[in-house]
Amino acid sequence: MIRLNEMGQPGLKAWLIKMWADYHDELIAAGETPEDAAKNIARNQELLFDGGEPAEGQYIFDVVSDEVTIGTLWLGKRSDQQWYVYDVVVNEEFRGKGFGRLTMQAAEDFAKSQNGTRLALNVFGPNTIARKLYGSMGYNEMAIAMYKDF
Repeated sequence: MIRLNEMGQPGLKAWLIKMWADYHDELIAAGETPEDAAKNIARNQELLFDGGEPAEGQYIFDVVSDEVTIGTLWLGKRSDQQWYVYDVVVNEEFRGKGFGRLTMQAAEDFAKSQNGTRLALNVFGPNTIARKLYGSMGYNEMAIAMYKDF
């Protein structure tokens, strides 16, 4: 079993620094230029955070099992009934033990408890493990973006 605990300071500040750095690296690996990645991050910071604090409708959780933080989950409300997983991480030492599935189920349960009827997310193409998990949980692909370097 797991539970979601809203993340507080100073954990939030440290998480934000690491999360934005990891997101930057993922954007570059997915083919964006460093300049476009920086613009993407600046736009999201302005839209989804207010001075380093989650904007209304944004929830940052520690994912906890047996009183140990095993990962993080960032959920956001996009409309009255639509929710979005902005970031989900199971810490490396806890991967491969079913915590990803449990975390996604907890995300769905939270969205449902807020009258949500849809939960969406983005997963980068090379993340085959996550793509397999989401597919096995009934998530449908909405689009596939592709590129070729030459």
